[in-house]
Amino acid sequence: MVSGEIMQGPKKASLGKATILALGKAFPHQLVMQEFLVDGYFKSTNCDDPDLKQKLTRLENFDTFVKLYPEKGKTTTVKTRYVVMSEEILQQYPELAIEGHPTVTQRLDICNKAVTQMAIEASQACIKKWGRPISDITHLVYVSSSEARLPGGDLYVAKGLGLRPETNRVLLYFMGCSGGVAGLRVAKDIAENNPGSRVLLVTSETTIIGFKPPSADRPYDLVGVALFGDGAGAMIIGTDPVPSTERPLFELHTATQHFLPDTEKIIDGRLTEEGISFKLARELPQIIEDNIEDFCGKLMGDAGFCDEEYNKLFWAVHPGGPAILNRLEKKLDLLPEKLNASRRALADFGNASSNTIVYVLEYMIEENLKLKKEGGGDSEWGLILAFGPGITFEGILTRSLITA
Repeated sequence: MVSGEIMQGPKKASLGKATILALGKAFPHQLVMQEFLVDGYFKSTNCDDPDLKQKLTRLENFDTFVKLYPEKGKTTTVKTRYVVMSEEILQQYPELAIEGHPTVTQRLDICNKAVTQMAIEASQACIKKWGRPISDITHLVYVSSSEARLPGGDLYVAKGLGLRPETNRVLLYFMGCSGGVAGLRVAKDIAENNPGSRVLLVTSETTIIGFKPPSADRPYDLVGVALFGDGAGAMIIGTDPVPSTERPLFELHTATQHFLPDTEKIIDGRLTEEGISFKLARELPQIIEDNIEDFCGKLMGDAGFCDEEYNKLFWAVHPGGPAILNRLEKKLDLLPEKLNASRRALADFGNASSNTIVYVLEYMIEENLKLKKEGGGDSEWGLILAFGPGITFEGILTRSLITA
């Protein structure tokens, strides 16, 4: 039994433990259908290299994945994404599509404005669901790998929302795909160490910071073109929910972070005169597979679960890509439905970096309620996971507090 639980009824929040009280999301207006990706990308960058076009077509279709997992077909791949990039932006900044031009200033001008707007919209959606006045927010945690400025985006989001000047702010930059769960870990610590506080966690990302024309010298860029999307996410976190106004969704029981020594080059990102350049090593999925059992086992032990009881949990995993989800599913022998929320988020929004865990949690709630309606049993305990540069593992042992 986990200590400190309030046993007044099923799935009551534990005294003093941080809970997610609301979720929200926002996207740019440009929707990309994956079947039109290849032609659109090569047209917008004025590239007519047939070999590169064929490579991107293969990535878009994930032919290799389909051969390895024919029973899943295309159901786990990206189908749609939202992006800030548009014809209007390329007309205003044609140098973004030209190889070798120093464009970091132009990119940051676009990104800083775009991520702030999306962050504000996601926060407003979240606060509306929360149901309490914005003046009750005491802390702001802002996460992004898509901007760089001083003061940081946290101040512009606070100003845009109309937060009180005494709102305490934390800024997390360049944490990549693990940023959302890292922000959740930080928000949990703040909430639990400041009784009565309400923490607004906001993530916002755009791929414009790394947008480049296709190049035979950078074949790995095509993976990003086929996989990554833009958007923003928001959560309200706090302890001891007010029964009359707040409906807790998940309790954040134990959070941990772990980096794997000597893997810092596996996910390699650098801010250059041409924006951010990323390199993802081929061995990334294998490294995650090799280390996932030990990492999850330590978290599971805090709830009294032993090894190989993975299917007794729910799984909210950042979908870094199909290969990572498939390796994790195979290694832990998970039932196919255990990663449904992650696969749906990947299909609908792509890998939106730090934001994606918000989308996964929303789908997790939807699937949980559907299961209850159909009379099925749900898992009370679960794990929220993400993997980022380092290689860094972020994990949170979580209790579902969802009620029909």
